[in-house]
Amino acid sequence: MVTRRIRSLILPIGVILILTVNPLLALSAADLGDNGQKLESDKDLIVPDLPDGQPEPEDRLVILPEIKREGERFFLSSFKLPDKITFAGVSVPLDNWQVRERIEYEFYQFLEDQGESIILAKRTGRCFPPAEKQLAEAGLPDDLKYMLLVESKCISAAYSKAKASGPWQFIPSTGRRYRLKSDAVRDERRNLEMSTEAAVKYLKYLKDFQDNDWFLAMASYNAGEERIRKLLKEQKITDYWKMHGPRETMRYVPRIIAAKEIYSQPEKYLGLTKKDLYMPLETETITVNVKESQRALTSVAEEFGTYLLELKMLNPEFKKDMLPRGSYQIRVPRQTCPNRCFKQEPSP
Repeated sequence: MVTRRIRSLILPIGVILILTVNPLLALSAADLGDNGQKLESDKDLIVPDLPDGQPEPEDRLVILPEIKREGERFFLSSFKLPDKITFAGVSVPLDNWQVRERIEYEFYQFLEDQGESIILAKRTGRCFPPAEKQLAEAGLPDDLKYMLLVESKCISAAYSKAKASGPWQFIPSTGRRYRLKSDAVRDERRNLEMSTEAAVKYLKYLKDFQDNDWFLAMASYNAGEERIRKLLKEQKITDYWKMHGPRETMRYVPRIIAAKEIYSQPEKYLGLTKKDLYMPLETETITVNVKESQRALTSVAEEFGTYLLELKMLNPEFKKDMLPRGSYQIRVPRQTCPNRCFKQEPSP
């Protein structure tokens, strides 16, 4: 009789294989040791081949069906864009076919990558509070905070091919225009509070430049105010939603609006509650005076009860791991900071 040796048995997910008692697989006393234990491992089990064409006995291999999930199958189309949406207090013209389609495209793009959307929603718990405060103090619409998700995904150290940097993605010239310094040591465009202050000033200017139209102001933030003004003049229009322009700018405003719809309601679209969001870390700003030629950030981190990675994440504006001679304001975790650092004067 021809025999074959089974080396391994791989079970696909959801399928259970049950080997039942079969005369062909029965063990004799010679197969067992003195203590009754089987001598051969399962992988060395000898199984006799059946003659060609003869069906396998039903009791030799039983395949159970996969467990069926209860409830309706999930489809992205189960989520619908509402009939009415407002942004910055202005109604979005969803009754216009091409406007609705553009926003729906961005809406489903966010939802299609559920993993990234969940992480984006979680990050809002950490990056939105400072922006919300500064927007409110400046009298600007709270909805503008959703630009952070589209600009940088709420990553303070974000950097683009166009050399835009920080959570608000300022290019070097615009950063200098709003006094965000960038040198070999620091890039203030990466500081959330400082860059938000600059963004607030820039958005105020753009709103006035575009006759109080927030849609055109946001488009100008993306493409530049002069470029948008030129496009409007050439096409003899005054409405962002009728403008034909660069693909990125055409998607920019719809993407921000879609972001507001989803990330203002993470429980509806992503199954997240407020407690699931990343909470801001309690920090204290301390002053570090470097009197020597340079000092390693690792040394600073050690002195104030933290470690280099965490210090860099809390202070993304520092581009290198060494500080040259000078005075620096550095954020450290409150819970690990020694008592002496709490006596420092808060930064202005």
